[in-house]
Amino acid sequence: MAEITVTPVGETYRVTVTEGDTSTVHDVTVDESDVARLGNGASDAELIAASFRFLLDREPKESILSSFDLVVIGRYFPDYPSEVAGYL
Repeated sequence: MAEITVTPVGETYRVTVTEGDTSTVHDVTVDESDVARLGNGASDAELIAASFRFLLDREPKESILSSFDLVVIGRYFPDYPSEVAGYL
């Protein structure tokens, strides 16, 4: 199972995904209104970590964009808004 570390960096969150001996780094932005809509009361960091668990169930860490806004996930995976709460 992957280790997901979410670190705030100014207005962005730096997400490091480590599996075995390799890791990837991603910069993610998220709007507070999206956290309220998708997060079921979760913090920004909790929602981002849950979103990465959602993504990792669907693609390898190397396929995840290196920089993106969290709502972009729904463009690639239409079930994201209805499924992400299950990863919290």
